Amino acid sequence: MKKLITQSIILISLMASSSVYAKTQIQFWHAMEGELGDEVAKLSKEFNATQTDYEIIPVFKGTYEENMATSIAAFRAKKGPTITQVFEVGTATMMAAKGAIFPVHELSSKFNIPIDAKDYLPAVAGYYSDSQGRLISMPFNSSTPVLYFNKDLFKKAGLDLNPPQTWEDLQIAAAKLKEIGSCGLTAQYQSWTLLENFSAWHGLALTTQNNGFDGFDAKFMLNTPTHLHHLKFLQDMSKNGEFTYGGRGDNATSRFISGNCAMLISSSGSRAGIESEVKFKYGIGMMPYYASVAGAPQNSIIGGASLWVLAGKSDEEYKGTIHFFKFLGSAKVGAYWHQKTGYLPVTFAAYEQSKQDGFYEKNPGSDMAIKQITNKPPLSFTRGIRLGNFLQIRVVVDEAFEKLWSNKATPADVIKEIETKSDALLRKFEKTVK
Repeated sequence: MKKLITQSIILISLMASSSVYAKTQIQFWHAMEGELGDEVAKLSKEFNATQTDYEIIPVFKGTYEENMATSIAAFRAKKGPTITQVFEVGTATMMAAKGAIFPVHELSSKFNIPIDAKDYLPAVAGYYSDSQGRLISMPFNSSTPVLYFNKDLFKKAGLDLNPPQTWEDLQIAAAKLKEIGSCGLTAQYQSWTLLENFSAWHGLALTTQNNGFDGFDAKFMLNTPTHLHHLKFLQDMSKNGEFTYGGRGDNATSRFISGNCAMLISSSGSRAGIESEVKFKYGIGMMPYYASVAGAPQNSIIGGASLWVLAGKSDEEYKGTIHFFKFLGSAKVGAYWHQKTGYLPVTFAAYEQSKQDGFYEKNPGSDMAIKQITNKPPLSFTRGIRLGNFLQIRVVVDEAFEKLWSNKATPADVIKEIETKSDALLRKFEKTVK
C-alpha cells in the first residue's frame, strides 16, 4: 500500500510539473506552399527554439482565398486559429469584421512589446495601418511587380542587356524579340500588374476616396487619357504578337521560365522560384512607364499578405503571438526571409541588414522592388488599395481584359465595363458593412 501511495504521489508530481512547463500552443494558418511553406515552418521552428513558453504551429490551409474563407468560418464556429495570413485584397474585409480581430497595435500596447509602424517601409506600413498610422495587421510577405527579362534572348535579338525603362522602349524590344520567334512580353495577375500598379506608378488613383482608404463609398475612376492610352497600347501590342496573354493568376510566369516569353511583369516574390528553375541568364528591372506622364514614375504598391490576429483567444496565446511578431520583425529574420524568398524586406532594419550582408551586390537587381516602392514618398492614393469585394473586382478586370486581348471590346468599352460592374460590387459591400 505504501509503495502504491508513493507511486501515486510521483505520478501526480510529474503531471503537475508537465502542466506547469507545457508550452502554450498557437495555431498559425497560412497559404504558403512548397518552398515558401518550408520557410514558414523553419521560421516557426526557430522561434519555438528561442524560448520555452510558446509553440507556434504553422498549418497550410490552401490558397489565399481558401485560407481566408476557412479562417472566417472557423472563427464563427469558435475554432479558429490565433494567427491567420490574409492577402492584401482581403484587408478591407478584415477591417470591416468588427469584433473578429485583435489589432496589432492593441496587442503591442497590451503587453508593452513595441511594434512601431515607423520601423516599416512606408508603402508596406501604410497598407496595413489605420487612419492614425497604427498597425492593424502584421506585415509579413510583401511584394511588388518588377520586370524580369531573358538576357540570352535579348542578346540573340541584338538588344543591349539592360531592361527597357519606358513602354515605348519595351515595345521596340518586343518587336525585335518577335523576329527571332520569341513572345515579347507577358504578365501575371493582370489586374495587379497592368492596372492597379500601373495606376500608382503613374500617379493615378484607381478609385475615389484615396483608393478606398478614406471610406467604403469609393467609385472607380478609370476614364482618363492615360488609362485609355495604356489599354490601346497593350491591345496593339497584343494584335502585333508582341504581348501574349498568359492566363489568369500566376500562369504567365511559366512562359518566362520556359524561355517562351523574353519579358515578364511579375511579383518580386517570384524571384526565388525563377532563380531555381530557369536555364538562362536573366535580369530584373523596374516596371516600364510612359515618360509623357507628368510625375511618372511615382511609386509601386504592394501585394502579398499580412498576419491577422483573431479575437477570442487567451492572454497567453496573445502574449506568445506578439513575441512571435517581434521575432519576425527583427533585422536578422526579416533579412533572411527577404533574401531567401524575393519578398520585400518590410522593415528598414532588414533592408540595411541585407545591404550589410552584400546581398544586392551578389544578386544584381534583387533590390529593384525596394527601389520601386520607395521611388517617391507615397501619395494619399498610392499607399495601396483598400476596397471591399476586391477579389470579385479582380475577376471583373480579368474578364474585361480578356475581351481586350481577343479584340471583342475597345479600351473605352473595357473601362466602362470595369467601372460599372466594380462600382456595383463596392455598393454591395458598403451596404453589408453598414
